Amino acid sequence: MTETTIQKSLFSKVFTTLKQAIKGDESFDYTVGSIKKAVILLAIPMVLEMMMESVFALVDLYFVGHLEHSSFAIQTVGLTESVLAIIYSVAIGMSMAATAVVARRIGEKDPIAAAKAGMQAIIVAFVINTIISILGVIYAKEILILMGASEDAAEHGYIFTQIMIGGSLCIMLLFLINGIFRGAGNAAIAMKSLWLANICNIILCPILINGFGPVPAFGLTGAAIATTLGRSIGVLYQGYHLFFGNGALKIKISYFIPDFDQIKALVKIAAPGVLQFVIASCSWIFLAQLVATTGGDHGSAGYQTALRIMMFFILPAWGLSNAAATLVGQNLGAKQIDRAEKSVYTTARYNVIFMATIMVITLCFGKYIISFFTNDELVKTIAVEALQIMSIGFIFYGIGMVLINTFNGAGDTWTPTGINFFGFWLFQIPLAYVLAKHFNMGPTGVFIAIPVAETAITLASIFFYKRGKWKRIEV
Repeated sequence: MTETTIQKSLFSKVFTTLKQAIKGDESFDYTVGSIKKAVILLAIPMVLEMMMESVFALVDLYFVGHLEHSSFAIQTVGLTESVLAIIYSVAIGMSMAATAVVARRIGEKDPIAAAKAGMQAIIVAFVINTIISILGVIYAKEILILMGASEDAAEHGYIFTQIMIGGSLCIMLLFLINGIFRGAGNAAIAMKSLWLANICNIILCPILINGFGPVPAFGLTGAAIATTLGRSIGVLYQGYHLFFGNGALKIKISYFIPDFDQIKALVKIAAPGVLQFVIASCSWIFLAQLVATTGGDHGSAGYQTALRIMMFFILPAWGLSNAAATLVGQNLGAKQIDRAEKSVYTTARYNVIFMATIMVITLCFGKYIISFFTNDELVKTIAVEALQIMSIGFIFYGIGMVLINTFNGAGDTWTPTGINFFGFWLFQIPLAYVLAKHFNMGPTGVFIAIPVAETAITLASIFFYKRGKWKRIEV
């Protein structure tokens, strides 16, 4: 076989795999065959899915960053996203439980039980989010002030916060239903739903923020309307494929009748998963408040700008690490522990390469990236410093994500909850406070505490991974 023929054959295999990953193929069995191919088939749509989730905040940030009183607008978007992180935590916790149970049932070749479990998770999420949405709409202004926003900033942006939290059910469902699809091995549907939601958001944002023809300019409020509408359209797309799609999951209306035994089993997995991410989210909220009180409106806006850009890079890595959750869940369901372990190592290797590349990009080109999102020179200076300091720990972030998703995919949600409690509340928060207040480092102290704590969390995750409790969890 000539070298040219070999190259053509290799290119053909790569192209076929990429096409299969993006198109989606629930008939592929992730419990047999090449682990590398399994990781790629799951990781590509998951990475693209998380890139789209991160684009929501960046699109809002870009358009509101060029409004009058942009420091108020950027701060409002950032602080609201910090509060929404609690809703993300509930959504991610529920989606992790759904992924773990659905993947385990699919690994056991029981798609009916998988579909029933997914629908019961939706019932739980709907009840929880209704309460959160009502409280968010009523207390939006007070929430912004509590987060460290000035009275003027809160008055300027509270309607944005009301709309975002009030419409957060679509956030919850977007995460949760995508978790169900990922557990079934169809990460492509999850990816496409977020692509559709983002395309709608990108089209609607400039129209509703700046006005177009008969549509008036809503300013900052327009960003909230556009984002909520975009996510809602994504959820409608998911619903269509749940009920009328050709995948392994066949949904019936009867599956929405509450099954309290199934709900209890899901909550048992989801509760520590939710707590796990609430712990992390509350830590980020505290850090945002600490930056706002020590750095003022410009310091807060700079930090929020850097954070949104950092999340743009980290969320795709989280998507890649989600491949480990599905592979671990399905292979444990098929009683193939060695294959589950190999899947973890393969996914971690890919994530390290990705995060190392991103670290170099942010360190070398951070200033140019920041300049695209804001015209305020003081905000730029703080944002560049924050982004470059936080990016130092990117490689450790990448490893830690894979291990956390390994525990969660196995249904061992208590281990990462304990790790997060130690890493964020007993280490990151005190360290940030001491550096910012006691050593008078202000926002810089907060920036330094982030990669230091993430490194400690990764080291703890490695320790518990090697102990192997996750291999013996029953769900």
